[in-house]
Amino acid sequence: MDTSVWSLWLPIIVSGVALFFASWAAWMLLPHHKGDWKSLPNEDEFSQMARSAGIAPGQYMFPHCPSPEEWKSEAFRARLQAGPNGVLYVWQPGGGMALNMFCTWLLFTVLSFIIAYLAGMVIPPGADRWHVFRFVGTAGILTYASSGLLNAIWFRRKIRADILDGIAYALITGAIFALLWPSGTS
Repeated sequence: MDTSVWSLWLPIIVSGVALFFASWAAWMLLPHHKGDWKSLPNEDEFSQMARSAGIAPGQYMFPHCPSPEEWKSEAFRARLQAGPNGVLYVWQPGGGMALNMFCTWLLFTVLSFIIAYLAGMVIPPGADRWHVFRFVGTAGILTYASSGLLNAIWFRRKIRADILDGIAYALITGAIFALLWPSGTS
């Protein structure tokens, strides 16, 4: 007998909230993200240059190669070799912290719902808590710890701290589901 995802509403909501606060703690209190971002040399001059160049919000890669034919060109190869190479994200000025925080909680809650759906298909009510923890924790690692790997491969983003966060989020999710898994009695 499988477990209805609707009977897992409490661990879904509690996980979403707990992961939101764990994420906040990882970024605001713990030291492992402190070196993720660096200041640009001459940041004020760079910002002025970007404003005067009219760089619109978006994501940019430099040097940019819009076609496979250009990738093969000597001119592109020379720009690539000369450097610098990178990715630039530009967004509108102003704050969106409240919306970002809400979307973070929403993402954690939706992912907890998907993990609950998956776990409910294979774990019956009243299952051993260690079994629930192992299954949900493993699904959490697949969800949270691997999410940035493609960005690391393709865009050389440093994600060591993100992997550590993902493992912590997975363990938190597994523990919450194990503690709040419905009993086998009605």
